[in-house]
Amino acid sequence: MAEENNETKIPQGQNGHESAVIPPRMSQKTKWPEVVGLTSVEEAERIIKEEKPGVQIQVIPPEYGVTSDYKVQRVRLYVDSSGKVRWPPIIG
Repeated sequence: MAEENNETKIPQGQNGHESAVIPPRMSQKTKWPEVVGLTSVEEAERIIKEEKPGVQIQVIPPEYGVTSDYKVQRVRLYVDSSGKVRWPPIIG
């Protein structure tokens, strides 16, 4: 019963989608420091998507510019020239 009170309800949006209930554990995580150092982008994506289904992942190579806008369904995965994850990916 305590978990039911912690659920996040998303209201119907302008695009006409119905409201949805997201379990608290899925809606809370916004950062994945555990993937820093991984050399497989696919493995990092799998870990993030397991904990945040439906998220869009952008792989950002070195020296690549990005916009400063914030999107709740986006995670940027910054990698170095060898493909290793450089920084903890975060929502935004």
